[in-house]
Amino acid sequence: MSAVPFLMVIEDSPEDFASLQRAARKINLKVHLELFEDGDSALDYLLDHGQDRAAWPQFILLDLNLPGTDGREVLHELKAHPHLRSIPVLVLTTSTNPRDIGDSYRHGANCYLAKPVRFEEMVHMLRLIQAFWLGTVVLPTRDPAPARHLSV
Repeated sequence: MSAVPFLMVIEDSPEDFASLQRAARKINLKVHLELFEDGDSALDYLLDHGQDRAAWPQFILLDLNLPGTDGREVLHELKAHPHLRSIPVLVLTTSTNPRDIGDSYRHGANCYLAKPVRFEEMVHMLRLIQAFWLGTVVLPTRDPAPARHLSV
């Protein structure tokens, strides 16, 4: 696939998103980062663009503390929906509460990351994400229709 990967960022802090963008530029990360400032707009987008492969994110960076539908509910909705559950979700939040961490994994998060405090830590984290999620992992593509399993 030659297209630039689309990473959906569900984050209500413009400052945190700007820091993520600066870190991405610093490491020359070739991705399209798109900001969704609340859970409702992100879910609406995914449900409206379900058949558009070009608009399908390779993975989602999800903050837990969001206005409206918070990140916990977004995660639950994503993993409960048959057409959305295959999108990898990386929780990226300030919370290091063991309950949030456990609940996130129980609801299907693919990983849980504490937001870096310093910019250099953000750069390091993005390098790791780039190496693993964009350089090593084979990510799912959006199929127009789910595969059917035949019994033999």
